Amino acid sequence: MEFKHKPVLLKETIEGLNIRKGCTYVDGTLGGAGHSKKILEKLENTGMLIGIDRDEEALIAAKQNLKDFKNVCYVHGNHDEIKQIFQEYNFQKVDGILLDLGVSSYQLDEKSRGFSYIGNNKLDMRMDKAQKLTAKEVINKYSEQELARIIFDYGEERFSRKIAYNICKARKEKEISTTGELVEIIEKSIPRFTKNEGHPAKRTFQAIRIEVNNEIEPLYNTIIDCIELLKPKGRLCVITFHSLEDRAVKKALEQAEGKCTCPKDLPYCVCGAKSLGKIINKKPIIATKEEQLENSRSKSAKLRIFEKDK
Repeated sequence: MEFKHKPVLLKETIEGLNIRKGCTYVDGTLGGAGHSKKILEKLENTGMLIGIDRDEEALIAAKQNLKDFKNVCYVHGNHDEIKQIFQEYNFQKVDGILLDLGVSSYQLDEKSRGFSYIGNNKLDMRMDKAQKLTAKEVINKYSEQELARIIFDYGEERFSRKIAYNICKARKEKEISTTGELVEIIEKSIPRFTKNEGHPAKRTFQAIRIEVNNEIEPLYNTIIDCIELLKPKGRLCVITFHSLEDRAVKKALEQAEGKCTCPKDLPYCVCGAKSLGKIINKKPIIATKEEQLENSRSKSAKLRIFEKDK
């Protein structure tokens, strides 16, 4: 299957990175290389692009899509380990970093990956096929309490307890091994009057995917690590697709900017907040109405930009 992924907020992201010839940029979530291709075009065969992705299929597709560019270094790895990647490859500080979080259109559409609640496919949901933890293991091995917590915290699903209860009840009879089986359990757990809120399995599938790929927990440290790897005046652009990601990114950027976290009734600051730079856009940038009509995935996208100090 061809790796297709239409980049969201492309114009806004490229402007946010403030690309300059001869400089070095990192796409920490390379995917189909839509953003990276535009970065390379702006570089005009100068400087370098470092493309990182945990999905080997994405890297293969990116190499094909960027075959006309020679100033690219491809890395199979996780952006959460960006500091280790820089040390291993002896990369120096860079002029800009992009993180386009979430799942690509290809991953959602590729049946064998098990990300989608449409169809009846294997419960997998791994972005990196080399890792051991799969959605099947989460669904069949986690306790009822753990499942309820994950579905509520990561999916913001108000019927999380009922869904977790019915999952555990079903797996006593037979191992749950496909997305279709899981969807059927979820649909039975949610009252009919909520069906007009979109697909009933959407929030639960999001939650399981986040747990499998550990998407939220390391995000705060990842943002701080990225900022520390920037040169003076370097830019970090982060695109999120749901409120959990956006809150984690916003919190990290506010702390990096040096926002005091002390209680308001204290007469002076004791938290020792230090500034690493400034947030460029206080409110997240969202897609235009035109882009939202052309690309439904862009409807939930939010772009936040940070510039490192001198």
